[in-house]
Amino acid sequence: MIPERVFRESVLGLLEPIRAFLDAGDVAEILINGHEEVYVERKGRLEKTAVRFDSEHALEAAVRNIAQFVGRQVGPDRPILEARLPDGSRVEAILPPISRRGIVVAIRKFSRDTITCDALVRIGSVSAQAARFLEACIRVKRNILIAGGTGSGKTSLLAALAAALPDQERIVVIEDSSELKLRQPHVLSLEGRPKDALGQGEVTIRELLRATLRLRPDRIVVGEVRGGEALDLIQSMISGHGGGISTVHATRAPDALRRVETLALMADIGLPLGALRGQIASAIDLIVLIERMPDGTRKITHIAEAVGLDEQASYVVNDLFVFELAMIDERTGRIQGDLRATGIAPTFWQELEPHGERLDPELVALWERAG
Repeated sequence: MIPERVFRESVLGLLEPIRAFLDAGDVAEILINGHEEVYVERKGRLEKTAVRFDSEHALEAAVRNIAQFVGRQVGPDRPILEARLPDGSRVEAILPPISRRGIVVAIRKFSRDTITCDALVRIGSVSAQAARFLEACIRVKRNILIAGGTGSGKTSLLAALAAALPDQERIVVIEDSSELKLRQPHVLSLEGRPKDALGQGEVTIRELLRATLRLRPDRIVVGEVRGGEALDLIQSMISGHGGGISTVHATRAPDALRRVETLALMADIGLPLGALRGQIASAIDLIVLIERMPDGTRKITHIAEAVGLDEQASYVVNDLFVFELAMIDERTGRIQGDLRATGIAPTFWQELEPHGERLDPELVALWERAG
């Protein structure tokens, strides 16, 4: 791995065509589709730019230098690169002939700003009432699964919820590529590693999760479950490691649980489906759905409680908060609305105040009326 100073002099020089976007605070992602086409995501919307690289060779040189910086190889035999820039920005590159349009690069920029629930309230991603409820659930060790589509803001929401974890706890963060930067004093960040050119040296999220259980964690935060590690996460949640947080790709609350089920089956340990569903229903307390809206904003659309299985062994979820659309501004196209309580009370809400959590009095009154 080469020193960061050398990286900045070489790779950032090779990335000079997009340097302004790397430095721009309002650009979240940079998407390169071959050397002649560059898009950026700005304020939630994609826009094509006039920027281009001099040649495919120039773009390839930048990709190869990024690979060298992180100690990985990229080429015809390994055409996919997953890497991270020194500032934490995530890089995904795919080379021809796998990519038919030339070298494809996606850079998701790392935000230096601390993301909190208060910040999400300010930008309209969540209501203040719902944010306080989620923070209370975090502190009393409810297990939370964040779900959404690609680019919906799952990682940002994960960072905001993790920011509410108590300072006195030992927190272990497990990710494929490190993105979360928590400010609590006792945080261990673990990062998976792909195979090297010889097919060796891989460290999977599942291996890291198993090792974590022997590190005496108070909290386990998994950036995203994508495979058999889902089973280990679920079993850790029901065996004394409460208050876990993770993300999964899904767009509905029941689908999020079914997605975890499918991933857990990839562990291939022969656990009966009924037993697995029972464990998932017991482990996950809340599912938080986040969505990228047509106007480019990200909003939490549902907060649901997983309350068990029905007589057909299907997951039962209750919507506690649902986003209600108020209007769409005809001039700007901006979506206006609020995340409101449905009136359905979570089964555990009366456990919150004895733990010192003070909820919105209006919310408490609503749940009391619901009985």
